[in-house]
Amino acid sequence: MTAQPAQPAQPAPPDRRVGGRYTLREVLGRGGMGVVWLATDEKLQRPVAVKEVTFALHLSEEERRVLRERTLREARTAARLDHPCVTAVYDVVEEDDRPWLVMEHVESCSLQQIVDKQGPLPWAAVARIALDVLAGLEAAHRAGIVHRDVKPANVLVAPDGRACLTDFGIATATGDPTITTTGAIIGSPSYMAPERANGEQPQPPVDLWSLGATLYTAVEGRLAFSRGEPMATLMAVVTEEPAPPTHAGPLEPVLRGLLTKDPAHRATAEQARRMLEEALAGAGVDQPWTPPARTPAPASPPSAAADGSRVARFDADDLKALAAASATALGTVARDARDQARYLRERRRERRGSAAHPPEPSVVAAGAGREPAPRPAPRQPAPVAGSTPRRRRFKRRWVVVPVLVTLLLVLAAIGGLVALAGYALGWF
Repeated sequence: MTAQPAQPAQPAPPDRRVGGRYTLREVLGRGGMGVVWLATDEKLQRPVAVKEVTFALHLSEEERRVLRERTLREARTAARLDHPCVTAVYDVVEEDDRPWLVMEHVESCSLQQIVDKQGPLPWAAVARIALDVLAGLEAAHRAGIVHRDVKPANVLVAPDGRACLTDFGIATATGDPTITTTGAIIGSPSYMAPERANGEQPQPPVDLWSLGATLYTAVEGRLAFSRGEPMATLMAVVTEEPAPPTHAGPLEPVLRGLLTKDPAHRATAEQARRMLEEALAGAGVDQPWTPPARTPAPASPPSAAADGSRVARFDADDLKALAAASATALGTVARDARDQARYLRERRRERRGSAAHPPEPSVVAAGAGREPAPRPAPRQPAPVAGSTPRRRRFKRRWVVVPVLVTLLLVLAAIGGLVALAGYALGWF
C-alpha cells in the first residue's frame, strides 16, 4: 500500500453532548487524526477542548482498533506531564466505539494557522516560541516520552505570544509498547526525522529535528522539505538539504544544528536553548509581535500537498521503494565522487611533476652590458587522456568533505531501510 493521508469521516454535529457531560460548541482545528472542538464541561461549567478521533474510510477493523488504542495511550501519556508548555489532559470517554479526549482549553491559534495567515514570522518571535516548545519537549523527554509529531499544527500560541505543545497522539513512552501496523511508520513526512525513515527506534533527537523543521516553516513561511507527495517528501528528508533560509537571521545556526541529519551530531536541547537565548540577548529591543485573533477552522482539512503536515502511513512496500530510490541516489553520488577523485589524482600528479623539475634561475653574466640568459619555460606534464581540464583556485575540501559526508549518510540510510524492510517481510 502506498503512503496516503487519512481522510477523516464525518465529524460530530455541534451542540452534541459527549459522555453525558461535554457539549460541543465549535471546531477549533482539524488534523489527519481528528477534529478538536471547543466544548463546555457542564458539570464544572468551564471551557474544555475535546478531541474527536475521526477514522479514515480506508482503515481496516484492526487499524481502527489500533487507532483507538493509540488515542487512549495519548491520554495516558499526556496525563503524565505537568508543565505549563504542555496542554493538560482532563478526561477520556468512549462513545460511538471510539475515544474522545478532554483537554485543557488554551485560548490560542496554532502556529500553522498563524503562518497561513501572516506568512513568515519575525525571527525573535519564533525564537521565543521555540524556547517554550523546547521546554515542553524537555519535560516530555525527562518523563521518557518522545512526541514524534512536532509540527506547527501541534504548537499553540496564546495572545501574549507564549506557546505550548499539544497532541501526543503518536507519542512513544518508556514501558508502553509501540502501537502501530507491522512494518509501517506513521508521521508527518515534512517534519519526520531521517532516522525514523530508516526504521530506527524513536529517541529524543527525532523531536529536535521536527522542532527545527517547525521553526524553519515559521520563520521562512514555507516547508523545509515538500515535494507534493508523501514518499517524495520523505525521500527529500533522507537525501537532500533544505534550501538556505533567507529570513532566519540569527536563527540560522539553530536551524542548521537541529536539521543535521545524523542524530549523533544534531544539536541537543541544551545547545539549542543556549543558541536561542544568545540570539535573543544579542538582538536588543525589537518590535513587539502579537499573534492574530483566532479564526474559525476551515470547513474541511487542507490537503497533504498543500501543507505537507498531514499524518501519513508508510508501509513496508513504501520503505522498500524508498530504499531503491536511495540506492539510485547513492549511484549518482558514487559517480560524482569517482570523477572528483580522478580530478584530484591528476592535480597531485601535476604537482609532483612540477616539484621534480623546478625552473632554472636566471644567470647574470659578469661584466656590464650583458643581458641575462632567457629563463626556460617550466616543464608541463603531458595531458592525460580523459582528464578534466585544470581549474584555477580549486580547493579539495570543497568536494571531498561534502561527498564523503553525503556518501556516509546515504549508506546509513540504505542499511537502515534494508534492515527494516527485511524485518517487516520476515527475512530475518
